[in-house]
Amino acid sequence: MNKETMIAIPADPNDPEDFPVSVAGLERANMGRRFRILRHHLGMTQVEFADAFGIPVANLRQYELARHMPPPAVRAYLTVIEAEPEMVRRVMAQAAAKAAA
Repeated sequence: MNKETMIAIPADPNDPEDFPVSVAGLERANMGRRFRILRHHLGMTQVEFADAFGIPVANLRQYELARHMPPPAVRAYLTVIEAEPEMVRRVMAQAAAKAAA
């Protein structure tokens, strides 16, 4: 069965503004939460995080709003950033300096 059509959380029938949440939607929301939690832990805005780690800010916003699931490479990169944020920032800054030279 398709994760977009499988319902993880049904809508509350007593709330006309509520809607069901699919399994895929729940997975996107949890991924967006990981980005947000890490970004807040690092004390960064979306723009600062995007600039520091080379992720387009528009993409970051879509991930945090659970509109899109990041591709597998971005999910793997997030795991690396979570584990070693300072190392990744340093490497990205060095790469940017080389590119600018």
